[in-house]
Amino acid sequence: MNRTDRLYALVEDLRAIAPRCRSARELAERFEVSVRTIERDITALQESGVPIYAEPGRRGGYAIDKKMTLPPLNFTPAEAVAIAVALSRAGDQPFGRQARSALRKVVAAMPGSEGELARELARRVQLIQHAPETGAETQPLGAEGISRAIEEALLRRRVLRLDYADAKGMLTSRDVEPGVFLGGRGGFWYLVAWCRLRDDVRVFRLDRIAAATVTAERCPDRPLEGFAPDVPEMIVHGTVLD
Repeated sequence: MNRTDRLYALVEDLRAIAPRCRSARELAERFEVSVRTIERDITALQESGVPIYAEPGRRGGYAIDKKMTLPPLNFTPAEAVAIAVALSRAGDQPFGRQARSALRKVVAAMPGSEGELARELARRVQLIQHAPETGAETQPLGAEGISRAIEEALLRRRVLRLDYADAKGMLTSRDVEPGVFLGGRGGFWYLVAWCRLRDDVRVFRLDRIAAATVTAERCPDRPLEGFAPDVPEMIVHGTVLD
């Protein structure tokens, strides 16, 4: 999670439990950062006018004055895409049309740059549409933090360093340029990326990724169409925000 998303999440976390408080240690464990980082984030929020105050004592911590804050009006790009993915996978359902209409309103209310970022991210999350499989269930996303690293790399357009096991269990380390997050086939999720080891597009199944690290290197611009997986008898559709 990058710092901007973490600051949003900190406010929403404290708002959700207000008027109770949460300690810096609890927040650090929740967001997988150091206590020092949480203290710096809280100071930054306080300096920007967010009414967060410290409760002293052994059971103290940070609390937010819920009466002095407005309810959240905008979602982050990742939150908007998450809702769109859930709607895409749900198919026809009661109030489905109204849910999609609500999502369009959310995206329209987002600041211009955030809305465009959400649309770009949505283009890189695609689902496979095919005949239902008997007994097909959603499969695990792999080791802890794998999905989160891919989300961050797609959002920030950064190169990923993967430890990946092929179908025979052989492990290789490789740098990849993420292109598309693909879900739906057999309940599995896949990363379609430009693999620098193979110098070509490759499809990585998430449950076979042993480790994923977001590097500081920005991905070069590659046409999104070049990441379209060439798999017969499958129809791939994008995540729709508008």
